[in-house]
Amino acid sequence: MIPQEKEITYTTRNSYSTLNTLTEHTKTVWLVFHGMGYLSRYFLRYFKTLNTRENYIIAPQAPSKYYIQPKMHVGANWLTRDNTISDTENLINYIDAVLENEALPENINFIVLGYSQGVSIAMRYIAKRQLLCHQLVLHSGGIPKELTTNDFTYLSQQTQVKLIYGTDDEYLDNYRIQHEIERAKELFHHRVSILPFKGKHVVNIDLIKGLVP
Repeated sequence: MIPQEKEITYTTRNSYSTLNTLTEHTKTVWLVFHGMGYLSRYFLRYFKTLNTRENYIIAPQAPSKYYIQPKMHVGANWLTRDNTISDTENLINYIDAVLENEALPENINFIVLGYSQGVSIAMRYIAKRQLLCHQLVLHSGGIPKELTTNDFTYLSQQTQVKLIYGTDDEYLDNYRIQHEIERAKELFHHRVSILPFKGKHVVNIDLIKGLVP
């Protein structure tokens, strides 16, 4: 007998984390997607140098948690190559619920940032939902192969795209770096800025701080 794989639909719960408070003094809202092995509440530490009065940060939580050896820390993963399409749809519905719960004001500086594996989630989400943002930040991650220029024609001409990577990133050799740069230019043309830094596969706090005045 050949095993059969079936699908069901059910209601689930997931957390997300925020940093600072959304008030009338908030100038910038960030939607940030962590990389593999992170939890959202710990990923927010990279944004603590931002002005607390003017910046409000929302960090969705990847749903698949696991233990990381050798100290058995808990990390999380967004997607794998298995059931990618249906899992992506689940994630999109989850992020919809996060943004609906936050009820963000319309006229505010909005930044979407993905780090490492979070780049693919950030890009797939804004493309699927045609989410407008003032900046799209692609930090040390890969651009999904299926995305095309047409997926981003809805963006305003004023939307800035920043591609950030470490020149010594252990996961990005020279070929991969050049490939991601070419892909970014293919998708976003003149609006993309390339921001390399000397360092490995780490979150660059200084560059993040420099994204806002």
